[in-house]
Amino acid sequence: MTLAKHLLTGLAAIAPAVLIAQSAANLPEPKNWTAQEDHQNMMDQLGIKALRPGPSGNEQAPNHANYDEATANPYPNLPDVLTLKNGKKVTTADMWWKQRRPEIVEDFDREVLGRVPSNVPKVTWTVTNTVHTMVGPYPVVGKQLVGHVDNSSYPAINVDIQMALVTPENAKGPVPVMMMFGGGTLPGAGGGRGGPPRGGAPRAGAPKAGPGPAPAAPSDPPSTQQLIADGWGFVSMSPTSVQADNGAGLTKGIIGLVNKGQPRKPDDWGSLRAWAWGAARGLDYLETDSSVDAKRVGIEGVSRYGKAALVTMAYDTRFAVVLIGSSGEGGAKLHRRNWGEAVENLTGSGEYHWMAGNFLKYGASEATFGSKNAGDLPVDAHELIALCAPRPTFVSYGVPEKGDAKWLDHQGSFMAAIAAQPVYRLLGAKDLGRSDDYHKEKMPDVNVGLLDGQLAWRQHDGGHTDGPNWKYFIPWADKFLKHSPPSAQ
Repeated sequence: MTLAKHLLTGLAAIAPAVLIAQSAANLPEPKNWTAQEDHQNMMDQLGIKALRPGPSGNEQAPNHANYDEATANPYPNLPDVLTLKNGKKVTTADMWWKQRRPEIVEDFDREVLGRVPSNVPKVTWTVTNTVHTMVGPYPVVGKQLVGHVDNSSYPAINVDIQMALVTPENAKGPVPVMMMFGGGTLPGAGGGRGGPPRGGAPRAGAPKAGPGPAPAAPSDPPSTQQLIADGWGFVSMSPTSVQADNGAGLTKGIIGLVNKGQPRKPDDWGSLRAWAWGAARGLDYLETDSSVDAKRVGIEGVSRYGKAALVTMAYDTRFAVVLIGSSGEGGAKLHRRNWGEAVENLTGSGEYHWMAGNFLKYGASEATFGSKNAGDLPVDAHELIALCAPRPTFVSYGVPEKGDAKWLDHQGSFMAAIAAQPVYRLLGAKDLGRSDDYHKEKMPDVNVGLLDGQLAWRQHDGGHTDGPNWKYFIPWADKFLKHSPPSAQ
């Protein structure tokens, strides 16, 4: 080879690295703001001068949350889930799918949860470890997975989604799988089912949420063991490996990567939508794994991850079933209810990162546009639940006496499920079996489940966990997904 050819070959080898270095040099440094600085930036973008403070979870505080049903419904009438914006009634499934559902999604995208950008980079999944281990008395195969997000457009931010898949070792074919927001690690690897407490740390001003994700009940095996025994697999997916659970993280993680480390615009996605995006990318992997029945993959979470599970199910119709644990405000609870946690708790600088920037408008007391409140929202939680229809949707809560705080507004979540019923029926699914009068319908007694339809409700007698409901959820899901446990095959 001539010297000239040697030089050309060498230059060709280093050219890509030079180009990457040059492009990196031209990119802005990621903002390293506090949550307060990021929150103020969004207020400035929106022209908000002042926000109403959210109620306190401390019942001795002067601004304590309301727990009086007589004043709980200041905006009693919800947006009609089956009326188009032009006033026409939705009377067919075709009208729902082609007209009404896109209207609802657009409102959630723009005003509540934020939009997933069209240019989100691709994710490449790698199995980094495979183990043969036990879940209770059952032999299983565990795969540790990492989903690397292509960051060539902005190398300063790296996103590696942490996920673990566990399936029964003796399965005779592909198995249904429950994806659970948790620690993203294999059983026995220092987190497994959930890592840190499933709901995360209590919010400032929130009442104590009780203990973290305890096993179902003293007499029940952990949910993972119940799933394996029934012939399911399970996935633990770490939401915070996708996007941090704080406002300071909005210029990092997947949101920061797409925005090249710069602040969000008002309709950009928040953490709930980012976590749902991460779950959807996890499902992309599961569709390629021969041990998984990818048409029967469910999603589950508790507390803030209960909100994320509901958002995941609402947006990605590939998910077959959902268990929504103790989700509260921003989840299954009606925004329009004045009970416990309120819209204003999510527009302050503590939890605003869950939502689109535009959501801050609904907590504004003084702004260039005047002021707005929960009654001005174009959509509410009943429509988020309706986006899950006709797929099986199980809403789960515990009781305040055991730590599932009144703050979560169990009744307001039941009202949202009631108001979602017409969509399930329109699409050929069975509802809760109650009337559609969300003004009057009251929750059934504790431990009385409404489990006959694809829309289901059960309030167990435990705390801030969905643990005691798994033994009801699994056979309910089996029925609608037509899955037979190994003992019945």
